[in-house]
Amino acid sequence: MSTLKIAVILGSTRPGRNGKAVADWVIDRAGARAGVEYEPVDLADWPLPFMDEPLPPSMGQYQGEHTRAWAAKVAEFDGYVFVTPEYNHSIPGVLKNALDFAYAEWNNKAAAFVSYGTAGGVRAVEHLRSIASALQLAHVNQQLSFSLFSDFEQLSLFKPGEHHDASATRLFEQLEAWSAAMKTLRS
Repeated sequence: MSTLKIAVILGSTRPGRNGKAVADWVIDRAGARAGVEYEPVDLADWPLPFMDEPLPPSMGQYQGEHTRAWAAKVAEFDGYVFVTPEYNHSIPGVLKNALDFAYAEWNNKAAAFVSYGTAGGVRAVEHLRSIASALQLAHVNQQLSFSLFSDFEQLSLFKPGEHHDASATRLFEQLEAWSAAMKTLRS
């Protein structure tokens, strides 16, 4: 089977965001894994307007060039790691908007979740799991949750404990297994 391609999608564009360091940590931990390529996808590099397509994404008739470009980017991957903060018990609007811009390009692929926040971002992930299900993304059980109080110095400098390494390995193993299985399903 060809090399799996997995996006690490950074779901926050807020100035001074903590997510960049978290996404970089994920990419660093995934770097030595065999048979898989992890690629960062920063939503700050994809300035999508608030959903402006005249037809539902499930119809696949994208009108805007920005939509076609985003859908093509999403389609490149076999799986996704979503890195998200928790905003008001949910995900950032920019992440929800990016998810809503495509449909078939997400279908029958695998997803894993890495979150951070005052409560580890776990409520954001619960919301994201529901959205992923609607997009026909198979989401793995293992997730990573980082607390702003114990995994960041002064709420901003990312310094996760070593105990997260084993959880990250399990997350990668599950995501890669499911991504490979879903790739077979798609072919």
